[in-house]
Amino acid sequence: MATFHGTTILTVRHQGKVAMGGDGQVTLGSTVMKADAVKIRRLAEGRVLCGFAGATADAFALLERFEGKLKDYPANLTRAATELAKEWRTDRALRRLEALMTVADDRYVLLISGTGDIIQPSDGVLGIGSGGQFALAAARALLRAKPELTAAEIVQQAMQIAAEIDVYTNERLIVEEIECRN
Repeated sequence: MATFHGTTILTVRHQGKVAMGGDGQVTLGSTVMKADAVKIRRLAEGRVLCGFAGATADAFALLERFEGKLKDYPANLTRAATELAKEWRTDRALRRLEALMTVADDRYVLLISGTGDIIQPSDGVLGIGSGGQFALAAARALLRAKPELTAAEIVQQAMQIAAEIDVYTNERLIVEEIECRN
């Protein structure tokens, strides 16, 4: 049985801001079912960005749980992420969920996986989903070649490049941005 998939998310921390972008494509097998899905959410009164890729229902289930963890541990993104990862890895039902999440606040950019991994990229750039590695490579190249671009501009351009390469990524992008601490 085919499942719904939401695909490409890119997060870039650069010049005092963190931007997260997601494409709008949702596929069922090899069919585009929706072209304008929103895969980026603002949580914690807009202080946290969350993006998800993978099976759509699974991603939404994780999003709700993560939002609960943020309420349990306000202003502590790493603790909320750790608690979600522990629950995801140990809970029988959650272990079967097929999704990845990237979360960011004014201090951290993190990847949360169902295997219990919480990864903070050393360069502040993170891509997930089917086009995630294309977007990641494009973002890193743009950071080196055009460091004057804003975080949001890098996300926008890198996601457009990924959409040209990955059939599961489209050009209907949503980009959110928040200020970072120094």
